[in-house]
Amino acid sequence: MPLTLTAGADDNDRRLDRILRKALPTLSLPFIYRLLRTKAVWVDGKPACASFRVKAGCTITIVKGAITSPLLRPLPEPVQPLSAELEVLWEGDGLLAVNKPAGVDVHGPHGLDKVIGGYLMPRLKERSLSFKPGPLHRLDKPTSGVLIFSTTLEGAQRFSAFLRKRLVHKRYFAIVEGVVKSSELWQDRLVRDKAAGISRIAGAEGSLAITRIFPVGAYGALSCIIAEPETGRTHQIRVQAAAHGHPLAGDSKYGAHFCTEGLFLHAFSLQFPGLERPIIAKPPSSFKKKVLLMGLDLNLFLKEPQASLL
Repeated sequence: MPLTLTAGADDNDRRLDRILRKALPTLSLPFIYRLLRTKAVWVDGKPACASFRVKAGCTITIVKGAITSPLLRPLPEPVQPLSAELEVLWEGDGLLAVNKPAGVDVHGPHGLDKVIGGYLMPRLKERSLSFKPGPLHRLDKPTSGVLIFSTTLEGAQRFSAFLRKRLVHKRYFAIVEGVVKSSELWQDRLVRDKAAGISRIAGAEGSLAITRIFPVGAYGALSCIIAEPETGRTHQIRVQAAAHGHPLAGDSKYGAHFCTEGLFLHAFSLQFPGLERPIIAKPPSSFKKKVLLMGLDLNLFLKEPQASLL
């Protein structure tokens, strides 16, 4: 029997070879191009080349007998179902917001992207052969909070455009060493040291990093601040906090005292065009315990994140 596939909305105007690479993950890339060269792949009843632009609703057929050899690549790891512990914060317009737990990788064999893929798979089968959901911005493994995933190609493209235009506004709770007495504007230039896995303050050759910070409480030698990054450099808040004398509590990578609970950084608010209100993520219990010692009520900032600093 021939193998028949139907292109979905998110396959529209994509190259045929790229669709086949995603839709047939058990076939090697050379084998897919061999099928195309030998005219074993048809679109709407006609042989098609690798660069053919597929339209939504097209029927893609691998002719009978073309795939007779054993699978040339191992099957991908099965996607995981959505964990009961993972909180979905909002979904709409081709996007999904979750509250990422601290200590969880976004990518990798046990990454959050696999969990989200399992959650979205029933809908994706109907919409696309080639589009795969993925995270649209970064959160470090030890950082918790709002993380946006795409559920459609259109949603991914729109959110990525918002990021390029700096229209995505994020706010973080952070617990830092030392007493922060007033609001500050941090402007530094950073370079990434990939070998060491850290970012560093640099001279004119570095990329500009801008973060506004607002103190909201203190207890002993620790302060709780709200950090509002205007740029999105890797480890931006962590390296800038350390450079300005207030490393994140527990962030031993950037000079703070080691803490078994890890560092304290939580992305609690995210806003972009089209949302009436910011997406809000409650901080983890370890964070709440720390700020209770400061006599802080974080509910004020969670309920009215825009007005709370005015």
